[in-house]
Amino acid sequence: MNSAPTKPSLLWPILALLVALAAGLVAYQLSRDNAPSPYARLGGDFSLLSSEGEVALADFRGKWVVVFFGYTSCPDVCPTSLAMLGQALKQLSAEEQAQLQGLFISVDPARDTPQKLKQYASYFHPSLLGITGSEEQINQVTRAYGAFYRQVPMQESALGYAVDHTSSLYVIDPAGKLVGTLQHGLSAEQIRDALRQRLQGS
Repeated sequence: MNSAPTKPSLLWPILALLVALAAGLVAYQLSRDNAPSPYARLGGDFSLLSSEGEVALADFRGKWVVVFFGYTSCPDVCPTSLAMLGQALKQLSAEEQAQLQGLFISVDPARDTPQKLKQYASYFHPSLLGITGSEEQINQVTRAYGAFYRQVPMQESALGYAVDHTSSLYVIDPAGKLVGTLQHGLSAEQIRDALRQRLQGS
């Protein structure tokens, strides 16, 4: 009596497919891990002026630095962002705050003197440092960090002009490298948690 022909097993093709998929996932993850940071070409040292004199990013080596570009006459974005940052800092412990430095860089040097910046920045948090420089210096810093600003004429206003500008917070690690941004609109708690995560991972 002849036996029925044996059907080829489907097990091996399935196993081979699973192995190929697993290898592909591993290769994809490795490529992501080794991919350059989107901020690798941005950032860098700079030196600007505060009410106490020259301030350089290099002065804060060993600390995390959070930078915000804005101006004191800003009607809404700047006070909102700085208020959220100030509240976030206040919600951190004293030890955590000691590892952070906030910098408010004015993109309106014609109106924002170092003394005016000191008073404005300290309103949001006592450690927040207001700095600015010449138009050329501001242009160099904003270009280096991928930020932007431009004056917008306001003929009907006593101010004469407003300044459109980037509204993100720029996060710089203790080695002076830009490692990320925090978008405008985050709550104080979200900023606090993001900064705390950075501190705990450093």
